Amino acid sequence: MKTRARFSSLGFVVAAAGSAIGLGNIWKFPYITYANDGGSFVIVYLIAIALIGLPIMLAEILVGRRTQQSPVTAFLHFAKDVPGGKVWSGVGYLGVATGLVILSYYAVVAGWTVYYFGKCLSWSFGGFSDEIAANLGSDFGAFLGNGPVQILFHGLFMAVTVGVVASGIKGGIERVTKLLMPILMTILLLLCIVSVFSPGFGEAIRFLFHVGPIHTEAILEAVGHAFFTLSLGMGALITYGSYLGKEQSIPRDAFLITLLDTVIALMACVVMFSIIFAVPAAERAGTFTKSATILFTTLPRMFYDLPGGVIIAPVFYLLVAFAALTSTISLLEVVASFFIDKLGWGRKKAALVAGSTIFGFGVLAALSLGANSALTNWAPFGQRDAGVFGVLDYFASNWMLPVGGLMTALFVGWVLDAKLTRAELEEGHGAFKFFGLWRFLLRFVCPVAICWIIVAVIGGRAFN
Repeated sequence: MKTRARFSSLGFVVAAAGSAIGLGNIWKFPYITYANDGGSFVIVYLIAIALIGLPIMLAEILVGRRTQQSPVTAFLHFAKDVPGGKVWSGVGYLGVATGLVILSYYAVVAGWTVYYFGKCLSWSFGGFSDEIAANLGSDFGAFLGNGPVQILFHGLFMAVTVGVVASGIKGGIERVTKLLMPILMTILLLLCIVSVFSPGFGEAIRFLFHVGPIHTEAILEAVGHAFFTLSLGMGALITYGSYLGKEQSIPRDAFLITLLDTVIALMACVVMFSIIFAVPAAERAGTFTKSATILFTTLPRMFYDLPGGVIIAPVFYLLVAFAALTSTISLLEVVASFFIDKLGWGRKKAALVAGSTIFGFGVLAALSLGANSALTNWAPFGQRDAGVFGVLDYFASNWMLPVGGLMTALFVGWVLDAKLTRAELEEGHGAFKFFGLWRFLLRFVCPVAICWIIVAVIGGRAFN
């Protein structure tokens, strides 16, 4: 039997943290924190991370390491010994499908970060004029509607992702994430230091850490983001956990991953709020919107209004591109590992076939942003999520991820034997004194919280 590749302890933490850290940290968390009045929302979010995110993360890593298999074959491994048998393998298939769907459109957005990194370099050397600032929105719209350019940058990002995954666990994923994560942290730290000298820094800190009233909708948003930000429900942590050695501590590594993800989200808030609050309130209103397109239509002008903006702007987009790459690597690994473990394919063939398939779906998403009217106007769930891109995002974020996370929590909490899960969590760690609390959260709190999300989605809420 072929020996399974292994992450080193540090390699697993940086790879799994890289999977979790992406546009959700750099953009979405600052936005929803801003939209929900700052400090109190952050406190609720931290509680949600501890009570929902971390317990499910432990469960997913546990399944992967216990079986030494990726999602589909991991659940099939338990089929002969647990109630429901092969029915539970559907959770694994759902994880693989989720990874494929998300990566198909996520890589399109990742391509935008590379394009705008290049644009910022040209603006920093050639000058950022008032005319450029005035045309940012229309230029971005023209960029989205340029099908060949969209496909080109989507393809470039996918090619890099395939190259990393094809190079293996140690030589590809671990090596690249060990390089990218320190660079990402350094860039973010430097941007935080620069933020201290921004005229909006003081107001940003007060906003981020003040305590005020909190509404039910904000609590739901915090619960939803706590679940989504850690790459839960898509099989990524089951897959990465399958490359984890028995001598390594699952509770310790899960805590470090969660801590890194949370710290980077808070650092991103400091950077973003310092920029946003440097803008007069009257001008700020109406420009800071939920859509991530503000990263490309509004932020460049704000960057170049700041001292040192010619450096800050390209460095910021490099940061976002690196964060996106660490996420796309994990998403592709979920799909490629299915072909490796279930069909016995070699890694290079699996990465190439999986990557090519995802690229094909991504082309449809890339062309649905204005380049092709039929793909752009396709709206099976209503006009609010029109276009292949919007439909894929809506379906994956609001249905596939929550259902995958819910089924994993139910499986590990209710189906797997408590002695088995305790033994796996204590392997390489020693006595796990929080086992009872973890199992209670997994069996009761996590399912209720995820069902709350699903009910909200049925009621019309969207967590795209």
